[in-house]
Amino acid sequence: MELLNNPPRHLFFTGKGGVGKTSVACATAIALADKGLRVLLVSTDPASNLDEVLETTLSSSPTPVLAVPNLAALNIDPEAAALAYRERVVGPYRGALPLAAIRSMEEQLSGACTVEIAAFDEFSKILGDPAATAQFDHVLFDTAPTGHTLRLLQLPAAWTGFLQDSVGATSCLGPLAGLQAQQALYESSRKMLIDGEKTALVLVSRAEGTALREAERTRAELAHLGLTRVEVVLNALFTATDRQDPVALAMEQRGLDALAAMPERLRQQPTHRLPLLPFGLVGIAALRALFVPPQAVALQPLASLLPDLAAPGHGVIFAMGKGGVGKTSVAIEVARQLVGLGHAVHLTTTDPAAHVVDTMGQPVEGIRVSRIDPLVEVQAYTAEVLATAGAGLDAAGRALLAEDLRSPCTEEIAVFRAFARIVDQGTGGFVVIDTAPTGHTLLLLDAAESYHKEVLRTAGQAPEEVQRLLPRLRDPIFTRVLLVTLPEATPVHEAAQLQKDLERADIHPFAWVINQSLLPLAVTDPVLVQRRGQETRYHQEVAALAPRVAVMAWKA
Repeated sequence: MELLNNPPRHLFFTGKGGVGKTSVACATAIALADKGLRVLLVSTDPASNLDEVLETTLSSSPTPVLAVPNLAALNIDPEAAALAYRERVVGPYRGALPLAAIRSMEEQLSGACTVEIAAFDEFSKILGDPAATAQFDHVLFDTAPTGHTLRLLQLPAAWTGFLQDSVGATSCLGPLAGLQAQQALYESSRKMLIDGEKTALVLVSRAEGTALREAERTRAELAHLGLTRVEVVLNALFTATDRQDPVALAMEQRGLDALAAMPERLRQQPTHRLPLLPFGLVGIAALRALFVPPQAVALQPLASLLPDLAAPGHGVIFAMGKGGVGKTSVAIEVARQLVGLGHAVHLTTTDPAAHVVDTMGQPVEGIRVSRIDPLVEVQAYTAEVLATAGAGLDAAGRALLAEDLRSPCTEEIAVFRAFARIVDQGTGGFVVIDTAPTGHTLLLLDAAESYHKEVLRTAGQAPEEVQRLLPRLRDPIFTRVLLVTLPEATPVHEAAQLQKDLERADIHPFAWVINQSLLPLAVTDPVLVQRRGQETRYHQEVAALAPRVAVMAWKA
């Protein structure tokens, strides 16, 4: 969508019903808002489904879309606009005219014409009154199917001329004198529509004969109205990847045939092409994916990381991520591959629910396995404190100290000190640490930050390994963090948040590992084929976040 690089202030999205106007309009609005621009998205479609697509309950006033900072949206409700319009016209006469006269006016204002002009009145305020949208950089209109839109766009000129020629007359709107105040607004709307610097009409179509012919008819009528800046979006273009699939080949050919017969004048307009996606365009994440250019996903195996991981000859390698993503499996595989390169490895875990031994199965020569057992660490730490700080206390004092040491804080300190000792072993070889789920891991790292500050404050009254812990964690040569995820929304997004938290502590991940992926595999089961197709978007999302990416295929 080159249009996103330098869009005018106003964009109108129109086209035949079902071509994807709302999807393209919403995706454009989100893309502009993601750039930091303030965007208002307006639906003029009486059958609008903007609420569903944006996952936001909308009204006739701008409503912030919470998942997209800088984006607000509203629906113009023609019936509600007509009701408000009728009351604006009739209200001043209530009590001043006989009831029969009031009823006559209400009857005059009950037709379809009133609904149309009332909706147009709301539309004109947004388009023609700069003050109404001054807080926004761009205003986008998701319109009704072509016929309704053309009628709406014809109205500024039609009503301006009608008002000029009909002073003192009446119509289905009642006395026209009351509309004279709107004439300047309608004229401003008309000028805004034909100003190519400020407004562009985006004709959305598909590679189908009827849709393309209707798009050309719309283009011609818009040109007649003076709306000359028209851009075409060819949506949902399909290219078969399986050249043995007869349905896919036929679908591709039908699209090619329709594009070959595309009307020449339509072909001459600036054109943007969007692919058919393997998922529905409902929800913010899906809409953001619409403008991601299709690209091959690089499927580098875990082994591709090993030369750089092993290069220093020692250090600590962490496997971190959400619970259930396979951190333990990744840690074991890294340890095995390091052993295969001739290195001895200490494989350990900080997870209270440790299951490294169960997952690894048979012992592997060259891998020493351990775990930080909170119970053992608390007992050892308690004994140490009683033997040092408690040595000179009387019985009552030792009892108070023992009571104090039974607090949850003691376990945190004891486990943290054991963690520091394990990291210290990375000076003499490789230590691979399978961490607890994200929250526990961050608690350990927060403790490292707190202890480091305390050590500085108390002039180093702490074990040497504790004093050195945070600098070692921040050393990209000594410490390498592997963020483990699955090709699914929640694990990817939680890993992205973990990366931000680590970077705030000045710890930068070495690589991401996408585990249990179907992409490297040939699958034919319909459910697996669909899941495999949906993985691509998450691989691409990770590629945009990670310094390097490795993929581990699903294994039996």
